[in-house]
Amino acid sequence: MIVKPARLLLAMTAMVALPSFAQNVATVNGKPIPAAKVDQVVKQVVAQGKATDSPQLREAIKKDLIGREVLIQEADKQGVGARPDVKNAIDNARQSIIINAMLADYIKKNPVKDADIKAEYDKYKAQVGDKEYHARHILVGTEDEAKAIIAKLKGGAKFEDLAKQSKDPGSAANGGDLDWASPASFVPEFSKAMTSLQKGQITETPVKTQYGYHVIKLEDVRAAKVPPMEEVKQQIAESLQQRKLATYRDELMKKAKIQ
Repeated sequence: MIVKPARLLLAMTAMVALPSFAQNVATVNGKPIPAAKVDQVVKQVVAQGKATDSPQLREAIKKDLIGREVLIQEADKQGVGARPDVKNAIDNARQSIIINAMLADYIKKNPVKDADIKAEYDKYKAQVGDKEYHARHILVGTEDEAKAIIAKLKGGAKFEDLAKQSKDPGSAANGGDLDWASPASFVPEFSKAMTSLQKGQITETPVKTQYGYHVIKLEDVRAAKVPPMEEVKQQIAESLQQRKLATYRDELMKKAKIQ
């Protein structure tokens, strides 16, 4: 069979056009939405652990992209993008995206090492110590007030009742209870006095700190419960990353000529 030149031309044109059409999932008022855009969004969603790649996910993303295209076309018709406030918002978003990408690159080139995480974990364990203390306290403004409270306690008054007058709002309503904590959780003067007490004992003299005068009662002592490194490894890594980024920003600020 002989194919006429006109038909042959139409057939060849269709064959060329097909791959281009297949690269788009839809067109909105003549504007194509590339299949590559759907692939990109799917990859992001899957990487974030929000969903797994599936026909249903791709269809939902396709509908969302179509809806966004309809809206952006209408916004362009109305000239929304030319408004000063919108331009400023776009510029701020652009800066954030670029800065975040740069900082992500910095972390990739300067990753937190396992040795750094181990050192930070060991430092944390040393700060926490091997014991935890369950204490109560009453905080007042003057030494005389604290001495008067100690005298009342020696006279048989209940610590929990006197704690209601404490200037520490976090513990006053709870009998002065500070719950279980490591000595590192408190200022040095408080920690020194607390750790010198025996179970059930109350400080004989007021303990002065930057907050005022304390009367401390030690309820109990137990072995410290430090989580295994594997449980806090990610948290430590993220903390160290933030420190690296803060140092990097500080270095750039020092190099910059700011007037």
